[in-house]
Amino acid sequence: MNGAQALIRALVDAGVDVCFANPGTSEMHFVAALDAVPEMRGVLTLYEGVATGAADGYARMADRPAATLLHLGPGLANGLSNLHNARRAGTPVVNVVGDHATYHKRFDAPLESDIDAIAGAVSGWVRRSDSAAQVASDTAAAVAAAFGPPAQVATLILPADVSWSEAGEPAAPATAAGQSDTTGQVSAEAGEAMAAAAKALRSGEPCVLLIGGDATREAGLRSASRIAIATDAKLLCETFPTRLERGVGLPAVERLGYLAEMATYQLGEAKHLILAGARSPVTFFAYPDKPSDLVPQGCEVHVLAEPSYANAALATLADEVAAGTDAPLAPSGHIELPTGELTAETSAIVVGALLPEAAVVVDEANTSSLFLPTATASAPRHDWLTLTGGSIGYGLPAATGAALACPDRPILCLEADGSAMYTISALWTQARENLDITTIIYHNSAYAILRMELQRVGAVESGDRARALLDLSGPTLDFVALATGMGVPASRATTAEEFSDQLARAIAEPGPHLIEAVVPSIVP
Repeated sequence: MNGAQALIRALVDAGVDVCFANPGTSEMHFVAALDAVPEMRGVLTLYEGVATGAADGYARMADRPAATLLHLGPGLANGLSNLHNARRAGTPVVNVVGDHATYHKRFDAPLESDIDAIAGAVSGWVRRSDSAAQVASDTAAAVAAAFGPPAQVATLILPADVSWSEAGEPAAPATAAGQSDTTGQVSAEAGEAMAAAAKALRSGEPCVLLIGGDATREAGLRSASRIAIATDAKLLCETFPTRLERGVGLPAVERLGYLAEMATYQLGEAKHLILAGARSPVTFFAYPDKPSDLVPQGCEVHVLAEPSYANAALATLADEVAAGTDAPLAPSGHIELPTGELTAETSAIVVGALLPEAAVVVDEANTSSLFLPTATASAPRHDWLTLTGGSIGYGLPAATGAALACPDRPILCLEADGSAMYTISALWTQARENLDITTIIYHNSAYAILRMELQRVGAVESGDRARALLDLSGPTLDFVALATGMGVPASRATTAEEFSDQLARAIAEPGPHLIEAVVPSIVP
């Protein structure tokens, strides 16, 4: 057994049996080892950013990591954007990066780079395997680090000669038991945080409960909703939650607004802000003469729990302050399909009316998503994945990973046209793997979010040349041609009726489909 075979065997033994790969010469022994360990499913992507985004989407839905296989430092750099999103989402990823043979590095070959430094920017754990004998134990440690808590990106660097050299038998799967024991300390801190939160909720002063992390699943939502009802606190969740369970039979939660003005309005004059798995809110960017911190003046911030422990903390807090209180649940409702012009609003109504039971929605619609939360509130139960790290090019890859994690669930990818072009090659992988994904491209021929930001940052000198840099027309992108060229059936909708018919058909038919929804930009 060589090092590559030991690595893959150790991954499989630890429960990691999917690898999203874009390999090169240094990784050829890993590629060959896939035949020796058939339990590992290798999924080819045509770009490293698709591999890393797919691993993120897979982990969000499977609650366990997938692996990636990337080629040297430049390959890792190509995947960095979606590894950033995974890091911010707190999703577990085992990131395997091939390197030059140990004896070759001193020659400074053209693709030589500082992989350790690049990986450190997005990884909570980085290790380089120096010998084939330690590959299996390093791999087991990487999986344990990815699982956490906290869940994180764990990067294992595999030199080519370590990959092809003889190795020992794989180590037993590692667990988090090797981490330092802080149980007593955590318990004491948790007790103090719980008491402070309960006191704030009983104070009679305006309170906001902001949730994130594992609190945006059913159990956490029920506990948080009970607390809000019993104490008259305002319940919000993060702007871009990692995975939000929604729909009929679940408590509804409002997301904190992306725009600072909206978030400021939602937070109001709160005197207490309780964070359960969420970060303290700040603006996404700095704006001239505007504060970056969104916490209302004079508001006290209470950290109830970190993302991995928010659900448990909310359950305890609900028993403390909301005993006997039931969480209100979203009711079902009939949505009439719209007719006439296809806009961001009418397309959202169609999605809400046709969204199937148990769907997984990957949302990177950006400005075209404004009406989607309201339109889908009474849809059948579903999961909603968002652009947690804010780095675009996430939607198509994440939908690919989610489909592999949940092969029995329909996947709906809501994608802006500009963002889609970052990782459009994900469509090829969807066709190759015959994944049940319906992609909606909101085609408004603009970087509409940047048009809005151009105004918001006060760039008043902007003129035709500035606006041209944010315009995606001339030539107009043809997503139907792009999709069909990669093996995905596609159609174009210009009216609400066309969009309804095409979406219903795409959902009913297995396999990947793409709908190019031609909508006007909501930003002039």
